[in-house]
Amino acid sequence: MDTFVALADPTRRTILELLASNGELTATAIYEHFSVSPQAISQHLKVLREAKLVEMEKRAQKHVYRLNPQTLSQFEEWVQRTRQRWSERFEALDEVLEKEKAKEAQRRRGEATQ
Repeated sequence: MDTFVALADPTRRTILELLASNGELTATAIYEHFSVSPQAISQHLKVLREAKLVEMEKRAQKHVYRLNPQTLSQFEEWVQRTRQRWSERFEALDEVLEKEKAKEAQRRRGEATQ
């Protein structure tokens, strides 16, 4: 499962936020935060597990969920690399625009003196 597909749904993002805030939660504790059926939340948890964003551990009759720090770290690294690339591109664009503004200003000064 693609990380972006898993993160595209607001319910799944909310589940991740709950786990980030609480560390570990049972499936029942997660269900209690939503007005949809436990089966619907179970499907969201399945998507998050398949994307390896969360880990599940069975403890007796309970399913305990927590964030998967390894996958989240990899995703964070990807975001940082992408942010850096875009920053570099915007900086290059700013340089081009500043040069064009300077050329235009010079052209106008030349027209004004004629």
